[in-house]
Amino acid sequence: MAEENACCCAVKHKHRDKEGKEYKCLISRLRRIEGQVRGVEKMVEDDRYCVDILTQVSAIQSALNSFNKELLAQHIRTCVVDDIRAGHDEVVDELVVTLQKVMK
Repeated sequence: MAEENACCCAVKHKHRDKEGKEYKCLISRLRRIEGQVRGVEKMVEDDRYCVDILTQVSAIQSALNSFNKELLAQHIRTCVVDDIRAGHDEVVDELVVTLQKVMK
């Protein structure tokens, strides 16, 4: 995992193989979610029934949760494992904080 300084703080980066299965899966999920959000916007513009809109928003939240689960799994399998192997055990504390944020 490479680090790069931007302004006054370190910004971490993760190289993702643009041709890899994991990358394509994440991008595909995000594009579906983007389409769902556009669909909800159209529903609001078209004065659709509130319950129908709420149902679609719930589906978007579920899709975002699935995206988070997939990204978190990839993060643990790659970034966290690599950092622990490199002796950077503080990554475990970062993971705990991240899990607390995600599980709100």
